[in-house]
Amino acid sequence: MKKTIADALARKGYEALTPVQQAVTQPELEGRDLLVSAQTGSGKTIGFGLAIAPTLLGDDDTLGASGAPLALVIAPTRELAMQVKRELGWLYADAGAFLASCVGGMDMRDERRALARGSHIVVATPGRLRDHIMRGSIDLTQVRAVVLDEADEMLDLGFREDLEFILDETPSGRQTLLFSATVPGAIAKLAQSYQRDAERVSTVSEQTQHADIDYRAMMVAARDGENAIINVLRYYEAPNAIVFCNTRAMVSRLTTRLSNRGFSVVALSGELTQSERSNALQAMRDGRARVCVATDVAARGIDLPNLDLVVHAELPNSHETLLHRSGRTGRAGRKGVSALVVVPSSRKKAERILKFAKLSADWVSAPSADDVNERDQVRMLSAEDWQTDITESESATVDQLVEKFTPQQIAAAYLRQYKKRYSAPEELGAVQIEKPKPRAEFGPSVWFSLSEGRNQSASPRHLLPMVCKAGKITKDDIGAIRIADDLSYVEIREAAVEGFLTAIGPD
Repeated sequence: MKKTIADALARKGYEALTPVQQAVTQPELEGRDLLVSAQTGSGKTIGFGLAIAPTLLGDDDTLGASGAPLALVIAPTRELAMQVKRELGWLYADAGAFLASCVGGMDMRDERRALARGSHIVVATPGRLRDHIMRGSIDLTQVRAVVLDEADEMLDLGFREDLEFILDETPSGRQTLLFSATVPGAIAKLAQSYQRDAERVSTVSEQTQHADIDYRAMMVAARDGENAIINVLRYYEAPNAIVFCNTRAMVSRLTTRLSNRGFSVVALSGELTQSERSNALQAMRDGRARVCVATDVAARGIDLPNLDLVVHAELPNSHETLLHRSGRTGRAGRKGVSALVVVPSSRKKAERILKFAKLSADWVSAPSADDVNERDQVRMLSAEDWQTDITESESATVDQLVEKFTPQQIAAAYLRQYKKRYSAPEELGAVQIEKPKPRAEFGPSVWFSLSEGRNQSASPRHLLPMVCKAGKITKDDIGAIRIADDLSYVEIREAAVEGFLTAIGPD
């Protein structure tokens, strides 16, 4: 490792690298294109900073005079881009790096002036970087390394065309790093098109999906969804919590409800200006607010300290979104809770999303009013107030209270004052919880093969209706579906085989 980089890490108190940082800095990977599976909070920003250092610095410990950028780092949101810029700023400080940013919501003229002055590393969001390229205000001819941070989120947000345009404008001999929490087919195709002999990197901590997060699926009656959210927030009393909704309307409604109930809450949704957004995030960081209600798009890339609780007020539409939402907590060794609020009609959807995400959740009731009150009592009795010595300034008042009131009166007054600080929990209706039943034995069956597989983008969702329609059978007649590289295998109930063969014919 270069001395300037090592010194910067030492000043920040780094005694050991995280697994992903160790993986991408192996000597045999120096200068190689990398496709890295890395969760938010795994130290990936410093990881790719270390991975591109040999490419940028070469044989030297410091960078030369700044001019056209040597590296591009592209992130899905302005918040993440600015966070990356801060991290790389201290990492490359001793190397003499000048960094510039190109992000939506900022003054483009200031960015043009910064680019004209020269920079070694440019951190950008896709849309704004494309604007600069088309206006001729950035020179990409000297780029040696490109990093796509949270590449899957950028594709989810519709930036594929922008990313392809940007990559096509950079030199073909560049080092390209793709960092992504998940690696769906779209990411694999992007890697295949724009990387050269890329090394796939996945660390042990990412293979055990979100090991520091406790997933809890909470069944509630349909009318109790919002009441359950209030109780979950009250039960955990996390230093910071984020509540995810699927629509702006739900964000607005839930924010108003929580505010009326006394929660210190902010909202994040698409219609906010950059200033309003920054103020909301700052309120969470400095403790003025403890609950953030947000849509998925608005919360992309945000990083909040002490975020111990994620609540899914509405179920996400995909398992990737579930992982992105939940990945906001359980970071850097801290434990976190991801609570899914599930009404009876959405149970199967919740089970399906958890299964596709390869996650196991505890199916439990949402905290009742009694549960919240019991937890409050535990918190109250374990408060530091009971262990703190009485100060000289407090002594006279304490003596006066003891002389004037009975212990019961003092305790009752303390209890009332304690309860005033918190919103009262809600009474929830009873919900019968049934554990998922294991699938019954399929019985005697025959396996058939189909001449398309993973390489032809085959999937159970695509094959199931096709086989049912062609063979005139129902989905109940189909057992397992196995997808191989160029073949797929379908299990069909023995009793339905004769009719199936008749329907599809000899060919």
